[in-house]
Amino acid sequence: MHTSVEQDNGRAVVKLSGRFDFNSHREFRAAYENLLGRGDLKEFVVDLGGVDYLDSSALGMLLLLRDKVALENKAVSLANCQGNVRQVLDIANFGKLFKIS
Repeated sequence: MHTSVEQDNGRAVVKLSGRFDFNSHREFRAAYENLLGRGDLKEFVVDLGGVDYLDSSALGMLLLLRDKVALENKAVSLANCQGNVRQVLDIANFGKLFKIS
């Protein structure tokens, strides 16, 4: 998996591409960890547009991010969810936990 981070107007966008699975946990955590605690950021967006596969460990990583961000009273949303990725998120009822676009 490849990650990149963009910041603009109080929003951090973590863009992912490739396979989002257990082997990605260090890279995913490293992408957002240094952004936590920053007062200028109000929202985190995980852009899954480039992800072609995700598994249950990826779902767990998203939940962990959600919990950490919630401690700071900030929002997390999932963007560009398509195809199989969207299907997995729908089956896991992530629409009740995240704003998904």
